[in-house]
Amino acid sequence: MNTIKYKNLSLEANQLLLDMGCGEGRHSIGALLETSANVIGLDLSLEDLSTAKSRLNDFDISGLDTFCTFGVGNIVNIPIQDSSLDAVMCSEVLEHVDTPEDSVKELVRVLKPGGVMALSVPRYLPELICWKLSQEYSKTPGGHVRIFKHNQLKKLAVENGLTYESFHWAHGLHSPYWWLQCLFWETKETSYIVKLYHKLLVWDLMKQPLLTKILEAILQPFIGKSLVMYFRKPI
Repeated sequence: MNTIKYKNLSLEANQLLLDMGCGEGRHSIGALLETSANVIGLDLSLEDLSTAKSRLNDFDISGLDTFCTFGVGNIVNIPIQDSSLDAVMCSEVLEHVDTPEDSVKELVRVLKPGGVMALSVPRYLPELICWKLSQEYSKTPGGHVRIFKHNQLKKLAVENGLTYESFHWAHGLHSPYWWLQCLFWETKETSYIVKLYHKLLVWDLMKQPLLTKILEAILQPFIGKSLVMYFRKPI
């Protein structure tokens, strides 16, 4: 399941979408397959970019009129000209960076007037529980260095000139998995209960059964793992 809802990006045929901090390409490839946009995925991790390119090759995209390309890019110095992109998505990145203000400012710079930006971060309460359950969770190299409250993320974007449009939560089933990992941090790789819950998530991803859809809908308002917000750059 994707964190970002592509329909909220208001993309039209052959428009250009940036996935900043694309990681292993989940959202980039999803956008290529589910929209009619061209996609650029940027990240600092060469290993993740290699995985993203490999995953893209697993799909037959020969019949598509659009493209998806991956490359190295830093969120505070994006190698793209001003006002070049029709939409930007930045999923689960801002909690990792030292200067989220500079990061959002740079994302706004490359977005065209009228374009939509999607930002997602770990939701405050589920993330706070992770920090409380394990001190090591937030100390992992390259890990989370801050927790955003709803109004903090909104304010960050609005103060950089964007207009707020909507929000939703995502991944209600994922919060308990991360809590279990934090609770059994030292043995999470071998913990039976962590492995069992992971099997549930894989079953949900691969089979999308009615049971997990119902559970996800029930849990989403209370413990959805991600907070996702959509903004528009004024014309």
